[in-house]
Amino acid sequence: MRFGKTLRAAVYPPWKGKYIDYTKLKTLLRENDVTRNGEDASDSDDDQWTEQDEEAFVQELLNVELDKKKRAIASEVLQELDNITKEVSALEKYSRINFTGFLKAAKKHDRKRGARYRVKPLLQVRLSQLPFNSEDYSPLVHRLSVMYSFVRETLSHDIVQPRETEHGFGRETYSSYKFWVHSDNVLEVKTHILRRLPVLIYRPGTSKDLDTMTEDPTITSLYFDSPRFDLYNQKVARAPEAGSLRLRWTGSLKDKPAIQLEKKIVTDDDESRQVKVQLKDKHIKEFLDGEYRFDKKLHRMEDSNNGDSAAAEALKKDVDELQSFIKDNDLQPMLRANYTRTAFQIPGDDRIRISLDTNLALIREDALDSERPCRDPAEWHRTDLDDADMTYPFNAVRTGEITRFPHALLEIQLRGKAHNTEWVKDLMVSHLVKDAPRFSKFVHGVASLFEDYVNSFPFWLGELESDIRRDPETAFHEEQERLARRAEENIAVGSFMGDARSPSVHPLGSPYRYSSAGSPSVMRRSSAVTEPAARHPRPSVAEPQRRDTEPAPEVEEPEPPTRLESIFQSLGLSPQRWLGTESVSLPPGVRHPGVWIKDSGPVRVESKVYLANQRTFIKWLHISILLSSLSLGLYNAAGKHNQVAQALAVVYTFFAIFAAVWGWFIYEKRASLIRQRSGKDLDNMFGPIVVCIGLAVALVLNFVFKYSSALSQGRNHPLPSVPVHSNSSVVFDSNSGGSWGNLDQAQQVL
Repeated sequence: MRFGKTLRAAVYPPWKGKYIDYTKLKTLLRENDVTRNGEDASDSDDDQWTEQDEEAFVQELLNVELDKKKRAIASEVLQELDNITKEVSALEKYSRINFTGFLKAAKKHDRKRGARYRVKPLLQVRLSQLPFNSEDYSPLVHRLSVMYSFVRETLSHDIVQPRETEHGFGRETYSSYKFWVHSDNVLEVKTHILRRLPVLIYRPGTSKDLDTMTEDPTITSLYFDSPRFDLYNQKVARAPEAGSLRLRWTGSLKDKPAIQLEKKIVTDDDESRQVKVQLKDKHIKEFLDGEYRFDKKLHRMEDSNNGDSAAAEALKKDVDELQSFIKDNDLQPMLRANYTRTAFQIPGDDRIRISLDTNLALIREDALDSERPCRDPAEWHRTDLDDADMTYPFNAVRTGEITRFPHALLEIQLRGKAHNTEWVKDLMVSHLVKDAPRFSKFVHGVASLFEDYVNSFPFWLGELESDIRRDPETAFHEEQERLARRAEENIAVGSFMGDARSPSVHPLGSPYRYSSAGSPSVMRRSSAVTEPAARHPRPSVAEPQRRDTEPAPEVEEPEPPTRLESIFQSLGLSPQRWLGTESVSLPPGVRHPGVWIKDSGPVRVESKVYLANQRTFIKWLHISILLSSLSLGLYNAAGKHNQVAQALAVVYTFFAIFAAVWGWFIYEKRASLIRQRSGKDLDNMFGPIVVCIGLAVALVLNFVFKYSSALSQGRNHPLPSVPVHSNSSVVFDSNSGGSWGNLDQAQQVL
């Protein structure tokens, strides 16, 4: 049987168009062209086999057909992998929602049927026997990553192109973006990334072994700080040259892993500099105490003749810097961060580096309490954790010494042209992640576990109480609004710089004004601009030079301020300025931006804003109590006939009540604005002005009434004229001539 018939008989219908085109190859080969004598037509002079015919056949056989079949199969496998990846994500959601449903049903049953019929304990026993919701998908993700790598190699191209030679390679810095990922979206984020980037295997020998059940590594970071938490305070305050120090290892200490001591300094331009050395477990305590200095290794490097003298000097410099940093800042282990990391990166291409940290546990590692230390002061780590080889969720750790972060942490590092990668941009603005700029494990752990030792807290603490999951459609609309705001900002910046290419540049005499108090939501028409100014439309993009050649429109001058208004303005007492309604005329060629750049993007509220609002309310209550005490004491000391004092006591009581009511009102108003993440101003000067002016008027009236009373009493009862002899202790009454006694008695009478 000829192969053509065999091929037609073996065709699998769904793949019919993907088989080799054997008929076309036979046509190019001219297999059916024979002479009448049975000789090949190629032997004749009229139809010889040329170099062009040979090239056409080889091109079709080796390049077109072979490449087509390879790409067809690889593309189909890639599509199948995408389907499998989607089903894996759907399976995880399926198991999670069913697990939640079982728990909800059992809870409702036990609540309605009381203590006699309880099904939750039985359900927990059955769920422990069928742990469908505790499946670890990490090995499956690794296998999918390996298969994706095979397909990419087969297709001979990747979604992220191989590393290109870029200007200044090796000196470019990374841009880091941090996000929170809800536990329900972790697997979906992983599958979304591995379609474009492979999982980074820490053991390269197993990167293409499908039978190896590789799990994500567990990383431990041991952070240092002083008993005063100086490094923490510098990091929260974003002080220049703020530094941090940590010990870091992968896996369990029982396996003797390589331990890195890393110092990181953040410079003024937000760039970072790292100093690190690698230590063994037995040398860490000596190094921290300044007793171990790599002497043997330095001698070997200096004595060698292979050019390691420069490396020896660099190592010695790093050792000196690290030990000086530890000694000068009185650093000691304070906090442990334990987490599981999944890393994504194309081997040999480091332009895109992504890490996803899950199961983050932050544990106290300090010895601040001498009576009950978390760590033995003679050790550099908690031996109770490492000797027992504890793992997440660390149930044996005492309450108050551990906090488990509720979300996963996603960090995307981009360099060079990778900033323009579309799928990375889509992930960063999707509903799967929540932006968490400047998040730090060290800062969060100290703020959560050492709140009695520090006074400053990071702004993201208040956001942990809210649900970070978002509806996909809502997230899409929010992103569209963000892009629209960015476009408006670009237009505003272009108009401010006088860029004629900006389509939004207004002509001279802009008919818009803005409020100097902040970014208004609606631009207000200036009453000083009349109809002639409105007749000059703004220039379009097609005619950028028209703005320079057109005459300036006539603008009506605003009315001059009155004499009283001028006096108030010279003293800085403009009511419009206080109330935030002062209108400012824009200069020629500048239009109102609509939204300030500082107000663009999501409004982030730090925890200290909530605390400041509470402190302000407490201060108002303090004032109210002081005024109440003053009014009560004044009323009790006034007596029955002192009506002035009684009236003032009533006035002070009124102001005490006003202070309490105003404090509560402004507290609730500001708390509502904070909860709504509103960008409105929180200041309000009405209450303090009323209390100050009222107290000042009351004191002045008190002085006036008492002074008038003293004058009236002086007129009704004049003092007697008494001659006083300096050399005598006796005083005589000029009217009666009788003796009043000695000088001391006279002074008591007067």
